[in-house]
Amino acid sequence: MARAPKPLPLHAQDLPGLTRLLTEATLGVTDIVEAMHARIASPPLLPAGASGRTAGLTRQVYGAVRGVTRGVGKGLDLLLARLPAAPGPELQPPREAWLAALNGVLGDHLQRSANPLAIPMRLRAAGQSQRLLPDELPLQPGAGLLLLVHGLCMNDLQWQQGEQDHGAQLAQALGLQPLYLHYNTGLPIAANARELAGLLAQLHARAPQQRLVLLGHSMGGLLLRSALYQAQGAAWTRAVSHLLCLGSPHLGAPLERAGRGVDLLLGAAPYAAPLARLGKVRSAGITDLRHGRLLDSGPVDRAPRAAVPLPPGVTCHALAGTLGARAAAKTRLLGDGLVPLNSALGLHRNPALCLNFPAAHQHVFEGLGHIELLGSAAVGQRLLEIVQSSGSNR
Repeated sequence: MARAPKPLPLHAQDLPGLTRLLTEATLGVTDIVEAMHARIASPPLLPAGASGRTAGLTRQVYGAVRGVTRGVGKGLDLLLARLPAAPGPELQPPREAWLAALNGVLGDHLQRSANPLAIPMRLRAAGQSQRLLPDELPLQPGAGLLLLVHGLCMNDLQWQQGEQDHGAQLAQALGLQPLYLHYNTGLPIAANARELAGLLAQLHARAPQQRLVLLGHSMGGLLLRSALYQAQGAAWTRAVSHLLCLGSPHLGAPLERAGRGVDLLLGAAPYAAPLARLGKVRSAGITDLRHGRLLDSGPVDRAPRAAVPLPPGVTCHALAGTLGARAAAKTRLLGDGLVPLNSALGLHRNPALCLNFPAAHQHVFEGLGHIELLGSAAVGQRLLEIVQSSGSNR
C-alpha cells in the first residue's frame, strides 16, 4: 500500500501567507487554462487573441471562476486576521527547510506581494534560537567573526550536517564567533548582496577591530563576492581576511539552463505555449545562477555577465566537489552533481572571465556531491588549515 504523504510542517502563523499563495496559484492556473482554450478555439493557422481570453459565455464562466476564487481568498484573509496572535515558533528544521525551498522558487514573488511567508534577512549566533538584526546580536568581546552564508533553497540550520558543522569547528579551533545568515534566496543576488553589505556595515560599527572571515556555500559564495564588489571602499571590507567559496557556481549552474530550454520548447509548440508560463515561475535568484550573475544588468536572458574580479587584499579560496575522479572529462562536466568543476573553480576559456584563484587556493574533493561538501570532515579540516595559515593574499 502507498504511504500517505506527510503533512507540511506548518504553524498557525503560516496560514495567511499560504492561503494567499493558493489563491494566486488558482488564478494563475485559470489564466493558463483560458489561454489554452482560446488558442484551441481559434481558426487554424490564425493566431489566438493577444489577450489570451475567450469570448462570449465562455469568457463569463472564466470570469466567474476568478470572482469566486478572489472572494474565497478575501474571506479567508478576514477570518485568519481575527485569530489571536500566537508567539513566534521555535526554529524547527522541517518547517525551516520547507519555507527555504518555497522562497528559493518564489521568493521574489512573495516579497513583491508582501506575503508573510517571505523570509527577511537576519543573522543567528551559534546556539541561539532566534534570528536577529546586527544591533540585536550578542557579540563575544575580542573574538573575530565568521559569517556563514547558505545556498539556494537552503537555510542557516542546514550548515549542521550530521556531526559536522564547519562554523562550529572553525569557531572552536580559531576563537571565531560564527554568525549564520538567513535570507530569501529567490531574490536577485545583487539585491541580497546590497542588503548584506548594510548588515555587515552595522556589525563592523559594533566591532571595528575584529577580523571577518566569510564562508559561502553554493549561491552563498556568489552573494559574498557581490557584496564585497558593491561595497568597495566600505570600512567593513577592509576587515575581511578570507573569502571561502564552497561549491559556488562562479560561471553559472547548468540545471537552470536546462529549465530555460524547457521554456523555449513549450513556447514553440502552438497549443502548449501558454504552459511556458509555468516554467517562468523560477525566481530571480535561480535565473541569476544561469550565468553566475552578481550585478544588476538588465534582462537576465539578454545582458552579458559582467566580470566581477576577486576582492583585492582578501585571501580567496575555491573549494569544489566531484562525483568521480577529477581527471575524467565527464567528471569535470558533472562536478558535484549541481555545479561543474570549472564553474566552482572560476576557470573559463575567456581570460577576462577567469577568477584567477591561485592554483594553491583551488581545492578539489573527489567523491563528494554538492550537499556532501557541508557534511565532510575532510572539507572542514581543509577550511581550518586555510584560515590557520598566514598564506599570501590572493
